[in-house]
Amino acid sequence: MAYDRLQPTESGGSGATQRQNHEEPKAKNNKRKIVILSVVAVTMIIVSAVCAGLVIGLRDREGGAGSVGNQVRRKPTQAISRTCSKARFPSLCVNSLLDFPGSLTANEQDLVHISFNMTLQHFSKALYTTTPISYLQMHPRVRSAYDDCLELLQDSVDALSRSLSSVVIVPSQDGDNKGGSTQDVMTWLSAALTNHDTCTDGFEGVSGTVKDQVTDELKDLSEFVSNCLSIFAASGGDDFSGVPIQNRRLLSSDEDLSGESMEEENFPKWLGRKERQLLSSPVSAIQADIIVSKDGKGTVKTISEAIKKAPEHSTRRIIIYVRAGRYEEDNLKVGRKKTNLMFIGDGKGKTVITGGKSVSEDLTTFHTASFAATGSGFIARDITFENYAGPAKHQAVALRVGADHAVVYRCNIIGYQDTLYVHSNRQFYRECDIYGTVDFIFGNAAVVIQNCNIYARKPMASQKNTVTAQNRKDPNQNTGISIHKSRIIPTPDLAAAKASFPTYLGRPWKMYSRTVFMLSYMGDHIHPRGWLEWNANFALDTLYYGEYKNNGPGAAVGQRVRWSGYRVITSETEASKFTVAQFIYGSSWLPSTGVAFLAGLQD
Repeated sequence: MAYDRLQPTESGGSGATQRQNHEEPKAKNNKRKIVILSVVAVTMIIVSAVCAGLVIGLRDREGGAGSVGNQVRRKPTQAISRTCSKARFPSLCVNSLLDFPGSLTANEQDLVHISFNMTLQHFSKALYTTTPISYLQMHPRVRSAYDDCLELLQDSVDALSRSLSSVVIVPSQDGDNKGGSTQDVMTWLSAALTNHDTCTDGFEGVSGTVKDQVTDELKDLSEFVSNCLSIFAASGGDDFSGVPIQNRRLLSSDEDLSGESMEEENFPKWLGRKERQLLSSPVSAIQADIIVSKDGKGTVKTISEAIKKAPEHSTRRIIIYVRAGRYEEDNLKVGRKKTNLMFIGDGKGKTVITGGKSVSEDLTTFHTASFAATGSGFIARDITFENYAGPAKHQAVALRVGADHAVVYRCNIIGYQDTLYVHSNRQFYRECDIYGTVDFIFGNAAVVIQNCNIYARKPMASQKNTVTAQNRKDPNQNTGISIHKSRIIPTPDLAAAKASFPTYLGRPWKMYSRTVFMLSYMGDHIHPRGWLEWNANFALDTLYYGEYKNNGPGAAVGQRVRWSGYRVITSETEASKFTVAQFIYGSSWLPSTGVAFLAGLQD
């Protein structure tokens, strides 16, 4: 999580680690700079091409009146006023639209498109102007934060480009209108806002010219995306606790979206038939595209070689089989261009991807992951992901996922503080064992964790365990952590000392933190209050924490917190909002992965 998020102490608060960094410019590396600027220039050209049709058309309609060069301050039209009344930052909305070509003659639907276009252009400009800073010499901690921002800005430009293509119907060359659903757009906008938040969090506790320059370039980006979210959300769909849950069909108990019997298939609907077979078949029956084997008897010896060998922007499933062994490699990451990669191991504890990076090495939390995936369609099966840094090293991520339509199936995810970083987009975890201490499931994805074992471990002296730390920043983000039909239990060492180390279900990392536990077993290590404050009264009125029909000695709700944002859910309709079918179903992607899942609340 954010660099300044420390483990809970006896007071239940959090501290901030301040580090002073000094950056000095070094001689320019011309070749590197030319390559960087070329990449960004290509990005700008692509973005301009996506936006051009809308802008030119609206400018033609507007004519010369009210041009940007006009020194007379223009008044907003009724359409602008109505549109910006829906925004969370209305003044920024009005002022920015007044300066954008075509806005004065645009209707409300046009202004939705324009707001996306305008936001994309601001992000693209930030990427273009931030990239050249790369050649400066930086303290390792600053470099880590800067590299995070560069990657996250690129991911956001991609997410916003897809969002714009979806709200502005752009005919393809073959005549088809291609784009995403309403839920896709909400997901991608939510991810862009999360990316921005992660970038700025990374610079907490540092100072210097790099931070100042990046911060200046990122000014208002969060507000621009937030306005897009609120304007788009207000254009349709129902609302639940301030967050739209739109265009989602609740499956019946015996039928999925393809009309196939759930009793017969027992698979969710976002995964295709091929992926279903892949996830249920023995390894010996699977034809892998790439085989990783440390003994040299496969296609490659390392996982990083396998990722490099996989094609970019693949529309078909690329299978990477990782044979049994312990793999510790630097910077293991499935980037956003590596789509539809599926990693299959020989089983929990047999195929182990490990690492020991932590924030104690002057890294951001984002940078500590033993394995990271942002390429959409990422799937992992029968693998252990581990960070062995230990509790004294604080934030140390075993697995970070920011991939849309990601599935993690029958995996171990092992660490202490910040074990599993469910960073952004839509994710599903099934039959996994997740181990940790402080905030060990954290992030801002729309994620369902189903039929998993969630193990609280014995932390350091004076620490409290917190299972989740969800960081939803904006009330219109369609994100949250849903833990469904799982077991929240202690490891043996914690069970023997549970009186000294209370365990809580979660604490609010950001203002609109949202987490639910449904139909799950809770051991007696769970504190009767259930949930822990982040810092005094922060977010207690704006969060959404819910519990629905859980069981076990730790599930009693009689002594739970009395926060405004906490609720014991009694309505099946309300609880159903957080099931696979409604919370992450989106474009019916899960069944195609082949992972068995429960679409609704019950079998």
